[in-house]
Amino acid sequence: MVTSTKTNTYRSTHKTRQPLPQDVRDQVIPVLTHLLADTSDLYFQVKEAHWNVKGENFIALHKLFDDVADDVTEYIDEIAERIAQLGGQVYGTLQHAAHASRLPGYPESINSGSDHVNAVSKALAQYSDHARQGIDETDELGDPVTADMLTSITAGIDKWLWFIESHNL
Repeated sequence: MVTSTKTNTYRSTHKTRQPLPQDVRDQVIPVLTHLLADTSDLYFQVKEAHWNVKGENFIALHKLFDDVADDVTEYIDEIAERIAQLGGQVYGTLQHAAHASRLPGYPESINSGSDHVNAVSKALAQYSDHARQGIDETDELGDPVTADMLTSITAGIDKWLWFIESHNL
């Protein structure tokens, strides 16, 4: 787990009538907060590929990366809103994402479609792994709503991973 000066505040801080027990919310919110940082980082990594891809498959990859980024934007909103629903403070700034993301940095100075496909595929696969861990954790904590949300997000990420990996087979 990522350590942060804000780790102690990754818990329920706002009053809510949310029926999920306080102790469960206090454990689910940090899981979601770290995943929110990962998701925000993933968005910018995919946009990096979108902006910088070059080569014979430019149009197809440029559009594909943009479609992935559009879905990832929705995942950011879903995760952030779930944190708020549970009474948590949402840490959604780029600064927080840069500090707390568990994804490796995106390779600099790559341009070829193949290199971007490999980099985005790697990021999507690692993100999927983190999301699966979140599914298991939130399910074990007794929050099936969050686990279901993360399952849906992971299904979308896995679909995009398949689409992107198919360009380098």
